[in-house]
Amino acid sequence: MSAAALLSLSAPAPAPCSRRRRRFATVRCAATAPAPMGEKTEYRDGPLERAFMGLFARKMEKFAVAGAGKGKKKSSSSRAVWDWDYDSFVDVSRRVMVGRTRAQQQEAVREVLLSMLPPGAPEQFRKLFPPTRWACEFNAALTVPFFHWLVGPSEVVEVEVNGVKQKSGVLIKKCRYLENSGCVGMCVNMCKIPTQDFFTNEFGLPLTMNPNFEDMSCEMIYGQVPPPLEEDPASKQPCYPNLCSISTPSAPADSSYVVLPLFVIWYIDRQVTRKSSIISLTAKLRLYLELEQFPHKY
Repeated sequence: MSAAALLSLSAPAPAPCSRRRRRFATVRCAATAPAPMGEKTEYRDGPLERAFMGLFARKMEKFAVAGAGKGKKKSSSSRAVWDWDYDSFVDVSRRVMVGRTRAQQQEAVREVLLSMLPPGAPEQFRKLFPPTRWACEFNAALTVPFFHWLVGPSEVVEVEVNGVKQKSGVLIKKCRYLENSGCVGMCVNMCKIPTQDFFTNEFGLPLTMNPNFEDMSCEMIYGQVPPPLEEDPASKQPCYPNLCSISTPSAPADSSYVVLPLFVIWYIDRQVTRKSSIISLTAKLRLYLELEQFPHKY
């Protein structure tokens, strides 16, 4: 037997949970406990989490308005997927909202989600996961680890669907997306409604999301058909008065269909000559949405 082999046999085996390994895990994993309401949770994102952020952000960048975000250091084309952080990911979401109605914002998210999947994926999902109790519970279990980077800590909980108790619920303790954006409109139009619609209509697996805007938690219920938008309390939720910086605090999440105030029309007509004062209503609506959602720009 060689000397190297003897040394390997005599050397003590490394401890299964060494100090170095624990430190590395701490760097890669995000926070496990959210901060109390009013305080911001600190996350330590590793390369894998940043890669997910970068993949989504680069897809969303195609729908974002250029130059509407906070000072970007690099263009999206020159940034590697792991160069993105959560702030820049949320910033892209804000820019996707610029000049779009609620329906257009939701459609943009739908296109992003579809672009992340291979061709024919929704059809395959329907075959693999028909809307059964097992499929609902299985997807709830997958949500906790795979969406930790997006929404933060969560856990599977028991819920009642059509009178049957099952573990197809996911309780997001404090949604990272809502906490970071501070915007009810982004929560509803860029996350809740598009995700519900995608699972329910594209995957054929009903999903209802019930955000709690008092503590920023959220309950996801797989197997439960979401209510119509006009009956959903979240669509009427006003913005956070002290947190939201991109919309009017008293405006509901669906501010796209608010009647145009007279002063907005006056403002637009003042910017053009009499000859060109017959600009289209679409242009007026577009500028109004930008004034409504990004008042700090004007």
